[in-house]
Amino acid sequence: MCLAVPGEIISITGDDALSRSGQIRFGDAVRGASLAFVPEAVVGDYVLIHAGIAISVLQEDTAHRTFSLLEEME
Repeated sequence: MCLAVPGEIISITGDDALSRSGQIRFGDAVRGASLAFVPEAVVGDYVLIHAGIAISVLQEDTAHRTFSLLEEME
């Protein structure tokens, strides 16, 4: 089973679509991820991250619902 985790984009680097990457905040942790699959994503957007790659942009309320469900699982 694979798991994609939502995170908030806090910065973006890279000039072209294939080299675009971002710093993504997951609660207290910040990690880098490729943004090549979500060229429409901007700083402040929430994205689903799987294996270091953003695979889709989420609406903020959807991301927060997911955070709540993950907290309940702990």
